[in-house]
Amino acid sequence: MKLAIFTTLGIFLFVAICRPQDSKQSMDDISKRYVKLVLSVGEYDPNYVDAYYGPEKWQEEAKAEHLSLDQIHESAQSLLTGVASIPVSSDSMIQLRHQYLAKQLQALSARVDMLRGKKFTFDEESKALYDAVSPSYPDEHYRAILKQIETLLPGTGTVQSRYETYRQQFILPKDKLDPIFQAAIKECKKRTKEHLQLPENEDFKLEYVTGKPWSGYNWYKGNYQSLIQVNTDLPITVERAVDLGAHEGYPGHHVYNVLLEQHLVKERGWMEFTVYPLYSPQSLIAEGTANYGIQVAFPGKEREEFEKNVIFPLAGIDPKLAGTYYEIQGLVKELSYAPNDAARRYLDGKITKEQAVQWLVEFGLMTQDQASKRMSFVEQYRSYVINYNLGQDMVKKYIESQGGTSDHPEKRWEVFGQLLSSPKLPSDIEIPQP
Repeated sequence: MKLAIFTTLGIFLFVAICRPQDSKQSMDDISKRYVKLVLSVGEYDPNYVDAYYGPEKWQEEAKAEHLSLDQIHESAQSLLTGVASIPVSSDSMIQLRHQYLAKQLQALSARVDMLRGKKFTFDEESKALYDAVSPSYPDEHYRAILKQIETLLPGTGTVQSRYETYRQQFILPKDKLDPIFQAAIKECKKRTKEHLQLPENEDFKLEYVTGKPWSGYNWYKGNYQSLIQVNTDLPITVERAVDLGAHEGYPGHHVYNVLLEQHLVKERGWMEFTVYPLYSPQSLIAEGTANYGIQVAFPGKEREEFEKNVIFPLAGIDPKLAGTYYEIQGLVKELSYAPNDAARRYLDGKITKEQAVQWLVEFGLMTQDQASKRMSFVEQYRSYVINYNLGQDMVKKYIESQGGTSDHPEKRWEVFGQLLSSPKLPSDIEIPQP
């Protein structure tokens, strides 16, 4: 008897969620259903829900309903039909909301397809989940950059061994990590608050962790609070303090989530932003703005000056060594698409994991441990890797197209802040190729 009751209830809930949307269906109704669907996918994929600070009741309901993957997929398709049936508003922000829900639901459907066993190529997957496809570069592209780096490195041997020997002198002492990261985040926060108005009670907690496939992570908790974690598994070099402080904190992930909560959830009541599905187009904007935000906060030579005057002394590293190091690091950044190419080849079955690791050592200028850690990240998060470099490049081009060029820093902050506070997704910021 109990089985019959629960089976009937399950059918009722499924039909209720999947019934065709009537003409009175509102975006707010669809938003609520979308949030519950994201939470339902999270029951099958522990990495899917990156953040949730909506009503606890919705989370409980998602757990109680425990929809099957097939039911979730049908529900998502039904909601997409509902979104399409709602007349498009003349209000640009509501238009963006409309497009946001459609793109996020399409990505949710694709993720469910993956969980149901559907196979995608690397590029098909990134397009379906993140609304973008990363460019691919041949080995010769990376070889040319490595030759430039080689001319700047002291010593003899391969460029890989010489670079590893050289970078040893720029590793942060483990017993000084906390004061160094605190100083970096403090400066990032100061610079951000000079240009962006944040809620008075926004704050974060900083932790150091091990055994993770990533170098840093921001866990947004809602009510303008974040937990920022820094992974200390591998040696951390001097420039990573500002990288992680800005990327995970200010004006990166923490600020992005704070502004979305402030302007879209609390001011407009758009509940879809109380949940963040990791495998979605939103991630390209999140990672892209977090990476590009480093340049926004530290334009020109300002980062170099801050690090030489503050971070180098705190770490006990001679600031006189900075000049050549920054020149080399500028070239190393040009290798940033190497992880994308390694991931594409590996996930498309063209090379083994071991071959991908060796390829990253040779062409990505990584140590064996760094390359192994990166491939562990790829195995867990797959095509997510495109969001860092491609996301940064897309955000940069978009902001510059709106007048936020390096010679107009105030305009750059203005456009950057607007992007952080909006529902814009990759298709909304993509600049057509000439």
